Amino acid sequence: MNLVASLHRQFAHLVRELAKFGSVGAIAFGITVVIGNALHTGLGVGPLTSNGIATVIATTFSYVANRFWTFRHRDRTGLGREYMLFFALNGVGLVITELFIGFSHYVLGLSGAVYYNASLVVGTGVATLFRFWSYKKWVFLPASAPHVDPASGLPEPDPAAEPAAEGTGAHRVNGHPVPSPKVGHPLDAHAAEDYAEI
Repeated sequence: MNLVASLHRQFAHLVRELAKFGSVGAIAFGITVVIGNALHTGLGVGPLTSNGIATVIATTFSYVANRFWTFRHRDRTGLGREYMLFFALNGVGLVITELFIGFSHYVLGLSGAVYYNASLVVGTGVATLFRFWSYKKWVFLPASAPHVDPASGLPEPDPAAEPAAEGTGAHRVNGHPVPSPKVGHPLDAHAAEDYAEI
């Protein structure tokens, strides 16, 4: 029973994230299907163009919902940076889905609403797995992650981890500042061991 409780504690947070992410994804998928079918079946727009336009609209909704609901507990590193990364990773997800739709329509010669939607479902499923993994890794960073410079998008250095400036006469042992021995005044081995145990 303790093992089950331990596993539940470890994975409950991930399960909640997946449930919210899945709910947002389901709504975004509905937006993609409705708009994509309206353009492709209703207006005669090509299958790839229809899916592309629908995906851009659904992606914008998905970002807002994931930022302010699914991953609201994670660090905020700037809406501009997050949206650009989110959009870029969704571009990869879109390419994955487009490959399935294009293969079905142009390689297998399967045209019509049934085949379009079937390939859309399969492609979206594969793309969703990629999106969940990539969002957590690059877009919605954990609270323990280093701060990100909004201008460059790169992690900022941790000042606590930086070495002491040259000329200060100090260095660190096990994270504690230790005065450097002066030239001509050797630090004996016992004193060095004492510093290491601090």
